[in-house]
Amino acid sequence: MPDIFIVSDNILSPLGVTTADNFRQLVQDNSGIQLHTDTTLSDQPFYASLFNQSNVFVPITSDTGYSKFENLLIASISNALENSGIKPTDTKTLLIISTTKGNVQLIENHKIDSLLQKRIALYTSAQLVADYFGFVHQPVVVSNACISGILGILTAKRFIQSGLYENVIVAGADCVSKFVLSGFQAFQAVSPEPCKPFDSNRRGITLGEGAATVILSSRSDYRGGIKVMGGAVSNDASHISTPSQTGDELAYVIDTALTQSSFVREDISLISTHGTATVYNDEMEAKAITSSGLGSVPANSLKGYYGHTLGAAGLIESIISVQSLKENLVLPTKGFEQTDMVTPIHINKSLLHTPLQNCLKTASGFGGCNAAIVFGKS
Repeated sequence: MPDIFIVSDNILSPLGVTTADNFRQLVQDNSGIQLHTDTTLSDQPFYASLFNQSNVFVPITSDTGYSKFENLLIASISNALENSGIKPTDTKTLLIISTTKGNVQLIENHKIDSLLQKRIALYTSAQLVADYFGFVHQPVVVSNACISGILGILTAKRFIQSGLYENVIVAGADCVSKFVLSGFQAFQAVSPEPCKPFDSNRRGITLGEGAATVILSSRSDYRGGIKVMGGAVSNDASHISTPSQTGDELAYVIDTALTQSSFVREDISLISTHGTATVYNDEMEAKAITSSGLGSVPANSLKGYYGHTLGAAGLIESIISVQSLKENLVLPTKGFEQTDMVTPIHINKSLLHTPLQNCLKTASGFGGCNAAIVFGKS
């Protein structure tokens, strides 16, 4: 099967509009999370990483009618395409859109009828974005809770290795809306302070919004970059909102991802965890990582910088992992001070300059879905 290389990428977040901007902010330990008092989103003050209301990254007119969600996708894809050499009009190029909620906020202030149902459908947004760039093929939508971003990359890898395409552009985005925020508040899962992944005083998630794009290709002229080595997904189906407490199913996909990459445990030099700062997720993830024999590998969570960006999280965090490989730099886990894990793992607390070769990225989500992917230097 052909090797899959990362050609280009972009992160669009409250921290910056390019991957370089975002990575620079993380190295400086700057977070996008702030206290907000927006009553259109919540009656109570809440912490989140949100764009300013004045941020419009693609010109919106009455003729286009792009939503904020679509606006973010178009802006992120546009930046990733610059100087990439990849053409959306190429018959060997495909678009994949990753999201969990899309335009769900449209139901908050509009009558739900057949027109609105079509407008909020994920395939409608995907086609609008595809048409903007002139993609030849119908876009593919990947929406599987919080593993959507990683699953989008793995789906792209499989499409390319099948021989159907040479290039796949994977873009993901989600926005914080009253619908989304109130749902997590109903679960009592939102932290009353900025989230603290893996910390003994963690009190829940902090939400965030953003977009990200990764362009993958098997073409020989892109050799020499970071490769997508292997990956896998599973579903433990143990509960509608909490993961299996054993961590066995996440450990399974970690082990499978290593096997697909022809790696042993010692080949992994960095773990980018899901690290949501909820009691159940972090404990389960630590168990899985330990079960896979990776408990001593430097690990971090980026949720303290971005919040949980839902369908964009896997992409944003994968891109930062790739940048970490390039820079040989392990970022800290913002908010983490001490652990109370039954099976503690090596959570990184400060900037660590060290030779890095391969990175494991993990994720888990509602419904019991789990994913793991490995990136490596050529």
